Amino acid sequence: MRYLGSTRNIAGSCLALLGLVAHFLGVAGAYWPVVVIALYGAGALLAPPDRVRLTITHAEVETRALRADLDGLVRRVDHRFPEDVRAAVRALAEVIGGVLARAEQLTAAPDQLHVVAQTIRRYLPASLEAYANLPRRYALTRRAGRERSAHEELLAQLALLDAQLGKVAEAIHRGDEQALRDQGRFLRDRFGGSDLDLG
Repeated sequence: MRYLGSTRNIAGSCLALLGLVAHFLGVAGAYWPVVVIALYGAGALLAPPDRVRLTITHAEVETRALRADLDGLVRRVDHRFPEDVRAAVRALAEVIGGVLARAEQLTAAPDQLHVVAQTIRRYLPASLEAYANLPRRYALTRRAGRERSAHEELLAQLALLDAQLGKVAEAIHRGDEQALRDQGRFLRDRFGGSDLDLG
């Protein structure tokens, strides 16, 4: 699977496509399959190998540990919890996973990193643990004088965590969007009024 996205495969595939184009234009002749294979092989052999990166940054170390803790927590959310709770935990874990995938951006924002780490290691486990220690019937029953059951309370806490982590994710993705806008501004400044403008 790694080879499919490699520079060698991409270069070989591009040249192989040129061979197919040559066939459809009538240039490659009857030996077009050999031409396509030869072009793919040439591209794969001549392309520079993918860069090897063995160093692990502090950001990757920190987020890798958080990811392991999150995965372990999600695995422990089992049949003791109703399906809607499990679904909410999975959805929250997906949001957190997306944030953890942006290791450099996350560790560059200590406040956001703190929220993510505390959610994984403290807030979420505390809510789930308190609920899991209740008898199932008690958790699902609304008590007199209380506005919601323990089950409803847990769902509300999960929704609150999801909203907060959504803000963290939005802040991180907003940084990516800003980088894209900055790049667009640079390209417009660089090439916008040049002689290369065909428009």
